[in-house]
Amino acid sequence: MQRTGIFFHYQDSVRLQDFPAALEGILDKDNVFLYDAFYPSKPPSSFDLEPIPEEWLHQVHSSEMVERVRGTGAFEGALFSAAGTVAAAIKIWRGEIDNAFIFTGYGDHHAGKNSFGGGCYFNGAAIAISQLRRQFGAKRLAIVDTDAHHGNGTWEIFEDDGEVLYVCLCSGGRREQNSKVNVQVPLRASDEGYLGLVDDNFLSRAAAFEPEAIFWNWGYDGTQGDYGDIGLTPDSHVRLAQVFKSAADRLCQGRLVVVLCGGGQRDLATRLIPQVISVLAGEGP
Repeated sequence: MQRTGIFFHYQDSVRLQDFPAALEGILDKDNVFLYDAFYPSKPPSSFDLEPIPEEWLHQVHSSEMVERVRGTGAFEGALFSAAGTVAAAIKIWRGEIDNAFIFTGYGDHHAGKNSFGGGCYFNGAAIAISQLRRQFGAKRLAIVDTDAHHGNGTWEIFEDDGEVLYVCLCSGGRREQNSKVNVQVPLRASDEGYLGLVDDNFLSRAAAFEPEAIFWNWGYDGTQGDYGDIGLTPDSHVRLAQVFKSAADRLCQGRLVVVLCGGGQRDLATRLIPQVISVLAGEGP
């Protein structure tokens, strides 16, 4: 059975107020491991995450941008958000776990080389890819983005990097450049139609690309009733988790890093996050 890591830090977030309590039952499984940062003032844990070194930020983001983030009051939380993604990727690469789910409060895909916004301060997936390359010699990595909004920061960072496959499904218009694809999603999409777009635009490319690991920027904001509503049902996210886990198992030894992105509804988070993690851990939702 595959080993799943959950990377969590405490944060002032309405949508995540039910966590980690909502993970009850999941955390009792022998193949599920919790790594928490206890931010900002929780009791220490043997699994504490440390904020990433600032020099790692400068390998992805400009010095000017880092200083602007420092002045927002979100700097420490952003370091912990990125730390979860980086730690997950490293543990997966070392074979300590097989896949991971990362709770983020200050990331991820709107943070680019020189700019940030949309609640994203540092790009954890990009920093993780940078470290996989520097520490382990990783080469070909894939990112699939199913947030309802375009991952402009991720696109900017990897725009000229042919060793990163980036497929973003959003409402920002169709665009293709090298190994980057922005897929136009209809304003009202059915689950079947959306999954068809994933199949046509990501799965086929990923099979040809042969990535060494897959990062999934998962936003549930496109769900009916959320702020990016494009008509998806809650069940669509479980099906996406099954699709991407299967792809990772088939293409890259199960190496899948799931990074929580957009979504504002607390009830959806409480329902969907445990279901997605259950899929990662090899069980039904």
